[in-house]
Amino acid sequence: MKVSIYNTDGKKTKKSALLNDDIFAINANEVVVYEDVRRIMAAKRQGTASTKGRSEVTGSTKKLYRQKGTGNARRGSLKSPLLRKGGTVFGPKPRKYTIKLNKKVVQLARKSALSMKMASESILVTTDFTYDTPSTKTIMDLLSAFELSGKKVTILTAQQNINVFKSARNIPRVQVMVASSLNTYEILNSDIILIQESAVGILENSIQTQINEEVTV
Repeated sequence: MKVSIYNTDGKKTKKSALLNDDIFAINANEVVVYEDVRRIMAAKRQGTASTKGRSEVTGSTKKLYRQKGTGNARRGSLKSPLLRKGGTVFGPKPRKYTIKLNKKVVQLARKSALSMKMASESILVTTDFTYDTPSTKTIMDLLSAFELSGKKVTILTAQQNINVFKSARNIPRVQVMVASSLNTYEILNSDIILIQESAVGILENSIQTQINEEVTV
């Protein structure tokens, strides 16, 4: 599909970008998108929560009273979960929350997310821009030109550009990232995605790579 390329003033240029229909115009698989977002969010969990069971808490193991005939619950020691300061039953322990997905499934999820954004006209292609020095005002002017102030915006560049990154890092809800590192969650979490012209090919190549192994993130 052909889409117009905008300049930094928010106006259409005479140039157009050719986007791959196999990436930006497929029937979105919402189930796969959900599973990939679930995988990404699970990978962010530290998994360090820990509680002490009855074998780990400090306390006497002396039997409090005889087993039968008192009418009380059968608590064997001060460490019983029935008592205050006793052990915790079925509490969390350190663990990994990693979820495994096939790389082709991850690939399909990214394609589906991009197709959903394209269908809602939430993807714009811009001419390449770079700055000699960091300038927050320049990025603010860019957002104002596209009427994106206050929206969640993701700007994709072809390669790491430290000055563009520093220009946007103080602006709430705006992030700059290399096109090849874009994932399903970042796509869905953005109101608008601005793709630099040179980053289109890099984004497509990063998704089109044929993979047969499983990925763990």
